[in-house]
Amino acid sequence: MAAVAWKAGAFASLCAFLIALYVRKHLDEVLKDRLVSVLQGLVEVEQQHSIDTPRRVAVGYGGCHDLFVNAEDLLEFQDAARNPEHFSHIKTYDELLKTYAYFFRHGAAAERYVENASLFYELVERAQAAGEGEGAWALGGNAPVMAARFLREGCRVLLGAQASDRLRKRLPPAIQAVPGSPDREDIHLIMEYKTGEEWGIYKSPRANRFIIHSDSVNPMVSVVEEFQPLLQKFQPHLFVVGGLQMMDNFPFPEGKRRERLSKVREQMTSLSDETRIHFEMASFTDEQLVRELTQYVLPFADSLGMNEQELANLHHILMYGNISLVSDSNPRVAVVLDQMRHVFKLVRELGLSTPKSRPLTRLHVHTLAYQAIVTVAGSPWKNSQAAAAKASLTANRHVCGSSEVDVDKAMLIMDESFSTSAASTAQRVPLDANAPVSCWEERWPLDDSHLSAMGTPAESADVLQVQICVAPVLVCTEAQQTAGGGDNISSAGLVLQI
Repeated sequence: MAAVAWKAGAFASLCAFLIALYVRKHLDEVLKDRLVSVLQGLVEVEQQHSIDTPRRVAVGYGGCHDLFVNAEDLLEFQDAARNPEHFSHIKTYDELLKTYAYFFRHGAAAERYVENASLFYELVERAQAAGEGEGAWALGGNAPVMAARFLREGCRVLLGAQASDRLRKRLPPAIQAVPGSPDREDIHLIMEYKTGEEWGIYKSPRANRFIIHSDSVNPMVSVVEEFQPLLQKFQPHLFVVGGLQMMDNFPFPEGKRRERLSKVREQMTSLSDETRIHFEMASFTDEQLVRELTQYVLPFADSLGMNEQELANLHHILMYGNISLVSDSNPRVAVVLDQMRHVFKLVRELGLSTPKSRPLTRLHVHTLAYQAIVTVAGSPWKNSQAAAAKASLTANRHVCGSSEVDVDKAMLIMDESFSTSAASTAQRVPLDANAPVSCWEERWPLDDSHLSAMGTPAESADVLQVQICVAPVLVCTEAQQTAGGGDNISSAGLVLQI
């Protein structure tokens, strides 16, 4: 009798296992079918528009050589890392460990200046020994990376960056660059880590990178003067300003940073209204620098690009006068959209009393889970839906290191539906796998003085009409490279809108 009971129990357990296996397999197939549908939907929207006539794009500033290394191969966990602490610039190895721990545990990207040059170049030598020889080196700096993406997408490109002879060999020959070479090649050390990677007592919630440099050339934006005659002759359709995070916590002589930023402003205001200007944000920790950017750069840009951390940072400085060093690595859509609305209006207000300013007409925020683009109705920016789709696909293609999206190496982390705002009156938008890019229009109330300064017709002087597009990202589950992701995503999004 006992044997019969045992056999019955074993049979029941086997049946339960087989049923669970079947259900799991069925669910996996359903999820994969959904990913395939989202991918097809994104590709269809992306392919609705293309560049018929090559557009002229100028990109500044700064270039360097990136040296990639796995963070765990370079930084050994030590007791100092048990007490995470933020340092605006790094002097010692303990400060490096504390700062890395501060950001690693949040999965947040960061870039820091290493004041101790001896420490930095010792780390470079260790990284070279731990790396893969020449294969560990890559084209670096916001400007060269964005320039290469614009060229790949069919644009004519002018690069405003001084490049060493070795760096020039990595530049595509079709890119026109400022002549000359800096006295010393600047190296940026890119320490990458993956989702779930463990380092001592910490575990990263997402793949990201921590960058350090001891760069003394790019913070001075010394290329501005040499770039100006080439820029005027090139007459670009789009001018991209980036790389200003190199100024963050750099030891400038008194007043020197403002002087250099004023040169950037002069260059931006020297361009005709036919040239649109985009400013690419980055990781900033120096509150005074961010305030200076709101004075010298933001009021003169038509478009801004940033990730969720940089958005929160800018939102904090504009709303509360301080910065946010880390933020939610996967914020809900409603939170980001509300921050975008606030930032959009506040940045436009910065230029109300500023001569030669431009009203902001475009804002692109790229997160791990989705892309969000806001454009003003009637502005020159076009194809927002296709731009959001292209930016989303570029996120996967870049991080996975493949021109084709493999759904077996991708996942969706965006919610099945999202709210358009945290407000109680907000609408709920479902994620339609067959039509994954959601777009809608909104009318934002603004005061008369704000709009009269922008030349808005009197009959609509109380509102700003905008279009918002949100696209899910097929998140790469086997990250090959995270550095340069934002630059590639922003460039891809801009290509279809100019």
